[in-house]
Amino acid sequence: MKMTSIEQRAVASLATIMSLRMIGLFMALPIFSLYALKLPGATPTLIGLAMGIYGLTQAIFQIPFGVLSDRFGRKPIIGLGLIIFIIGSLTCSFAHSIIAVIIGRSLQGAGAVGSTILAMMADLTREEKRTISMAIAGVTIGLSFAIAMFLGPTLTQWVSLSGLFFISALFGVAALILLFTITPTPTTLRWHQDTEPEFKSFFKLLIFPELAKLNIGIFILHAVFTASFVVIPIGLAHLGIAAHYQWKLYLPILLVAFTISLICINRAERQHQLKFYFLVGIVLLAIAEISLWIAANNVIVTAVSLGLFFSGFSLLEAFLPSLISRTAPLARKGSALGVYSCAQFLGIFVGGLSGGWLFGKFGFSSVYLFCLCLTLLWLIFACLMQPPRYLITRVLRLSPLQQAHWEINITNLRTIPGMVEVSLLAEDKIVYLKMEPKSLQHPDFIRLKELLQSE
Repeated sequence: MKMTSIEQRAVASLATIMSLRMIGLFMALPIFSLYALKLPGATPTLIGLAMGIYGLTQAIFQIPFGVLSDRFGRKPIIGLGLIIFIIGSLTCSFAHSIIAVIIGRSLQGAGAVGSTILAMMADLTREEKRTISMAIAGVTIGLSFAIAMFLGPTLTQWVSLSGLFFISALFGVAALILLFTITPTPTTLRWHQDTEPEFKSFFKLLIFPELAKLNIGIFILHAVFTASFVVIPIGLAHLGIAAHYQWKLYLPILLVAFTISLICINRAERQHQLKFYFLVGIVLLAIAEISLWIAANNVIVTAVSLGLFFSGFSLLEAFLPSLISRTAPLARKGSALGVYSCAQFLGIFVGGLSGGWLFGKFGFSSVYLFCLCLTLLWLIFACLMQPPRYLITRVLRLSPLQQAHWEINITNLRTIPGMVEVSLLAEDKIVYLKMEPKSLQHPDFIRLKELLQSE
């Protein structure tokens, strides 16, 4: 069953809106600290704060934006978030001090519409197409990050840091136009357990052991990334690579890292060795930080270290959402992803602030040592993780004509060998299933599926 034209338009436009916003957020990151040093009042700590502050405001506002969108509609709230993002970008663009940049970056993050965009995508797609829609959104985020890491240093050949923020504002305007011209408007709004967080579930999921290890992981990954990029651009400049030439280093490294991560992801899935390759990603990150710490004055070692860094980062960034989806209870999947996002953005904030403070107090080496310690701590947590079970999810749309028999047939579904979880949404006439692949061929599953869906 193919996507309808409306579904295709919705997924393509919303993924593009998300991409434009992500590129706008990350574009300045590879060269930010280098240019920010020239701003009045700039100190390493304030530069780190400016780099990471958007993570804090994003973590704070993402759930309120989702709640508001349930009440007032997706488009108006996404539009509001994009306007706040544009104002923040313009504030950074016209800033004449580091404090003004911090305020602007806070506003950029405060337009936290990522989860609302996913909720709107869920509104506009059928349950059968939900997984592929979310996968497209995930790939878009990954590509946006790679594009931003290349685009920022490249554009500095012609524009300054303020120019980059002005371009970010233009991206926000383009996203706003796309939202109100191309993106379909949902006819109905409802809460989606697979995409939207539920506040009352947050605290339960925070202490869910396997999810907690993954949330610690994404926190550390983004703390390490942001802290490292407080000093990496400055380190490259000290090696004689000016800001507007750094893209020549980033581009081949990103291409190689992306290729390596694709190969490893494919092998991990095909060989059912996800945990092994997950640990490989953390080890690559640790080796990169060791190399940067010990040999930061060598161009070749730095280039190799960055290759290892981006390879490990790409691997882990791809594996973590997948592991969250595999581990989270079906009925709380959206909430689990909400906790995960909060941990990710808080990691950005802590990494930026810590990296800036350490650089100001103790120099380059202290930042790399801090990142190494965090990575090794994560490696310990990851070794204690249980290898993920290879499960699949299915959505059954229930026939109203069979409603009298739903309860008994769903009870029988739970007894099928390999069936892990069955979650019924009676008001939507849908049942979510998490199971081992072999369960699909079980005679009882085939029979019960036909009974539940028969008209």
